[in-house]
Amino acid sequence: MRQVDLLLIHAEQLVTCTGNGQPKRGDQMRDVGIIPDGALAVQDGHIVAVGTTDEITAHYASEQAISARDKAVIPGLVDCHTHTVYAGNRLDEFEMRIQGKTYMDIMAAGGGIMSTVRATRAAQLQMLYEESRARLDTMLRLGTTTAEIKTGYGLHQDAELKMLAVILKLATDHPMTLVPTFLGAHAVPPEYPDAVTYAEAVIHEILPAITEAQTQSGDSSPFFIDVFCEKGVFDLTTSRRVLVAGQQSGMGIKAHVDEFVNLGGVTMAVALGATSVDHLDVTPETELDLLAASDTVGVALPAVNFNLGATHFANARYLIDAGGVLALATDINPGSAPTPSMPMVMAIASRYQKLLPAEALNASTLNAAYAIGLGDRVGSLEVGKQADCLILDTPDYRSLIYEFGVNRVESVIIKGEQII
Repeated sequence: MRQVDLLLIHAEQLVTCTGNGQPKRGDQMRDVGIIPDGALAVQDGHIVAVGTTDEITAHYASEQAISARDKAVIPGLVDCHTHTVYAGNRLDEFEMRIQGKTYMDIMAAGGGIMSTVRATRAAQLQMLYEESRARLDTMLRLGTTTAEIKTGYGLHQDAELKMLAVILKLATDHPMTLVPTFLGAHAVPPEYPDAVTYAEAVIHEILPAITEAQTQSGDSSPFFIDVFCEKGVFDLTTSRRVLVAGQQSGMGIKAHVDEFVNLGGVTMAVALGATSVDHLDVTPETELDLLAASDTVGVALPAVNFNLGATHFANARYLIDAGGVLALATDINPGSAPTPSMPMVMAIASRYQKLLPAEALNASTLNAAYAIGLGDRVGSLEVGKQADCLILDTPDYRSLIYEFGVNRVESVIIKGEQII
């Protein structure tokens, strides 16, 4: 009988989301790998065995055992696209949108991203850290155990470095697993005449300082570069220059594409070997086919559409049916997606993008982990992975997606430690 640190036993449904070393595609998305009366054995923060309770208890013992009788247990949720670190709010713009102003109208009037940039630049590092940590705490209570966090509300070397410092401090202090992304090319700050001029500053001034700070920190997480490839922001040529510069510095590639206008960003990013392309709201089927044939993850952000009052959503159903890798994320930010809730994102995706609950969960766990370079560490309940899981207060995992406006997460376990 092997002694281990933790046994989790008698789960009504142990939902494993097993991927066998790959993200899920096509019909695989409908399989979440349920083990009735399931159990896990955990040692040194990692899963060492998965099976039925009888199988696990026949070979493993522990002084700490958690019974999940009459409850579903699922992998910790992975939020693979967030802007969690920021200062201020955009409450006035919320009312403007209700009165008919569009996202781009608000940006043209000096609001939008630049409103948050001004607040974030003015914020002291400690205040920015405390406000951002509080958001992560809320995300954790709602079941997120791993998240990507972008810079991009600094748009100036000192402010971008301050944001990165906050992200890295949170990665050290907070129980969640965090992955940083440099999004210096998020918007064009007013001190620059145009996007091309600012992009050159990003490439030659801010990017080297950011990569040096990341290296000096000793953080071993995957590190990405991102760009907002969109009409009125960074065009296709400029976006490619920014991404290639990051790639040459050893960073993985992510890209905001096709949120409002299709510029061919998917084709460009896939050709560069991007880890993910995100938004995809107006991506045509021809480019979705190209994406589906690649290893690049398509990340849908339906909370943005919901928040903006839109009736059009990314064609996630088509991407799945074409055999692509789909992930979901909150895009939590103060302007277009002020939500910390991955369960709410799954609820929206099921209703408006016609994802079955199994597809929504796989897109929010295993596939989302691949979207941030952590598919081998988190996102499923498999031997060798971090013991990150959620105990729900319901025997059927589908209730997490079927119901909304409530929190069905009863307990959160990260690396074998019960955090909540």
